[in-house]
Amino acid sequence: MSEDGQVSSHWFDDDAGPVVRPYAMTRGRTTSTAQHRLDLIAVVVTEPAAGDPETDPTLSPEHVDIVGLCRSTPQSVAELAAELDLPIGVVRVLVGDLVHAELVHVTRPVPPAELPDESILRDVINGLRAL
Repeated sequence: MSEDGQVSSHWFDDDAGPVVRPYAMTRGRTTSTAQHRLDLIAVVVTEPAAGDPETDPTLSPEHVDIVGLCRSTPQSVAELAAELDLPIGVVRVLVGDLVHAELVHVTRPVPPAELPDESILRDVINGLRAL
């Protein structure tokens, strides 16, 4: 209510512009069918054969922005979230949608359990030095 007793028709700050809730961008979804496991450091790359995402009426402006950002330089999920000023969960859902639409692909980091053991690497280095 305003000071004169009238109900205000604007519930947000005029300088902030319209407010869109994150769940509206994902249509209420918290996961995507193609999402699987998107780590923060998973790298998103635009598919070379991907057409113009702006012509697809099912994609939101945020989807188009992600494809555009990843077209010039591959971006991690965390970088996309920071660049677009969106929560990580929203970016994961949007990237999952783009993977499903075959506009981007995701390169996942190697899990630490699959990396070579440090002692094996030291043995290899010592063997090379012995040559």
